Amino acid sequence: MKFTFNTKFLLLFLVIFIIEILIAKYLHDDYIRPFGGDVLVVILIYAFLRTFLNTNFKMLALGVLIFSFIIEGLQAIHYVNWLGLQDDKFWSTVLGTYFSVFDLLAYFVGYLICLWFTDW
Repeated sequence: MKFTFNTKFLLLFLVIFIIEILIAKYLHDDYIRPFGGDVLVVILIYAFLRTFLNTNFKMLALGVLIFSFIIEGLQAIHYVNWLGLQDDKFWSTVLGTYFSVFDLLAYFVGYLICLWFTDW
């Protein structure tokens, strides 16, 4: 693994970050916010890491997927409450407050999209 700086991935990260903020703030539907936002968050994390790391990109994507699954698992045991952040709207939104199998599917779709960026 080597440190680098990749402008393409920085721009991708910034675009997805803005989209995520807009989704969280303005979109309250039953599909795009819960599923699309979760797909994008995997790509967001991957793009951020690819901005600074030159490594095995498939393993990096897998690491982001595993990280996402761990966070979702922590949501099943209500870790936001353990951290005392349940009343903080920002942290509750960022960290998530409830477990869903559909979120795991969304993370997997995001992972597959990240694999597409391997040669980018």
